[in-house]
Amino acid sequence: MVAAVAMFSLMDASMKVLAARYPAVQVTALRCMLSMPLVCAFMAYRGKFTGIFNVRWPLHLLRGAVGIAMLSLFAFALKTLPLADTYAIFFIAPALVTALAVFILGEKVSLGQWLAILVGLGGVLVVLRPDGTNFVSVAGLAVLASAVCYGISAIAGRVLAKTDAPEHVMFWVLTLMGIGVAPLAINAWVPIDWSLWPAMAALAVTGFFGQLALTRAFSMGKASIVAPFEYTALAWGVGIDWLMWHTLPDAYTLLGAAIIIGSGIYLVRRETEHAEAEHP
Repeated sequence: MVAAVAMFSLMDASMKVLAARYPAVQVTALRCMLSMPLVCAFMAYRGKFTGIFNVRWPLHLLRGAVGIAMLSLFAFALKTLPLADTYAIFFIAPALVTALAVFILGEKVSLGQWLAILVGLGGVLVVLRPDGTNFVSVAGLAVLASAVCYGISAIAGRVLAKTDAPEHVMFWVLTLMGIGVAPLAINAWVPIDWSLWPAMAALAVTGFFGQLALTRAFSMGKASIVAPFEYTALAWGVGIDWLMWHTLPDAYTLLGAAIIIGSGIYLVRRETEHAEAEHP
């Protein structure tokens, strides 16, 4: 999981570099297109193209649609926000997944979990600044909307995991996102500056290996142990921000991140305890 988070942090840094030059939808299209050759080669190596069309199409189409919105909003936010600030807000995603599971999957959530969700949302408000200076920040709200899209995608992914192979899930979300975002990207397409090929190569390689490491992490370990390591992204974000853009998070960002991370770890552990109690 630490390796997966490192890969995704480098991928996001590549997206931030590209987002400074290209529209958000074009960055999303590049993310999908550049990773596809690696994904196809991996699937061919694993012999997983068999039955690739025998999947639950409605859920795959839903994940493709919300995936476009998620990545485009995230790329848009990266134009102006440092990585650390973006991650701090996006860390609310586990709380949103728990809340959405109540309404979409009918799962039961205890009073303690609801309180943790509210605490996490309070942490987001801290990151967005209690003095109101950034409360209506378009970039900050874009990250929050991106986290909501991630929550919806994660819920759909939970359902798909019961019937569809992980390789098929990874293949179709990238394919459908690429197909869906292409018409939007073409209308605003900016010619590629090939001097940025290192960022594009990094985008392809880190995204692919990050997804592989993430899948491997959850297949090997319990979610309550593995998932909290996602929060190491904040350390990567701070380091990359300092090395590449010479910025550091302020006290509000760090305090809000600590609140959100605390509520997220509580929710992950409570969810696993509940699952083990029902299915020892």
